[in-house]
Amino acid sequence: MVRRRLAAELLESGVYEDIADDAAVIVSELISNALRHARPLPSGDIRVAWTRQGDLIQLAVSDGGAMTEPRRARATLSSLGGRGLGIVESLADGWGVLHDDDGTTVWATLHSPHTSNGRSAADPPQSLIDQPTH
Repeated sequence: MVRRRLAAELLESGVYEDIADDAAVIVSELISNALRHARPLPSGDIRVAWTRQGDLIQLAVSDGGAMTEPRRARATLSSLGGRGLGIVESLADGWGVLHDDDGTTVWATLHSPHTSNGRSAADPPQSLIDQPTH
C-alpha cells in the first residue's frame, strides 16, 4: 500500500515512471529491513516519509533502532537475505543512517533527471536533519 501510494504521488508530481518505481522499491526494502531487524518507535510504529523538493526525492524510514547498525551486507548466491541495502545502494543516489533519542532513520535520495539544484545526493536530506526529536 505504501509502495503504491508513493509511486502514485511521485507520478502525479511529474516524476518519470522509472524513477517513481525505483523510489517505491527503495521504500519497500527500507520498510522490510525495519520490520525484520529493528524495534518499533516508542509509539509502536515505524515511520515512513517522503518529500520532493525540486529534483530531489527524499525517502526515509524511521524505527526504534536495533542492536546492530544498518549496513550493506555481502550476500552470497545461497544467502536467503542480506540484499536489501545493496538494492537501495544500487538504485539511490545516496543513502545513510541518522540516530536520535527515539531510534534510527535510514534515508535515501534520488534525483529526477529533468532539473538540477546543485545539492549532493550523498548528503542527508535537510528535512530529516531538521526533524524535532521528542
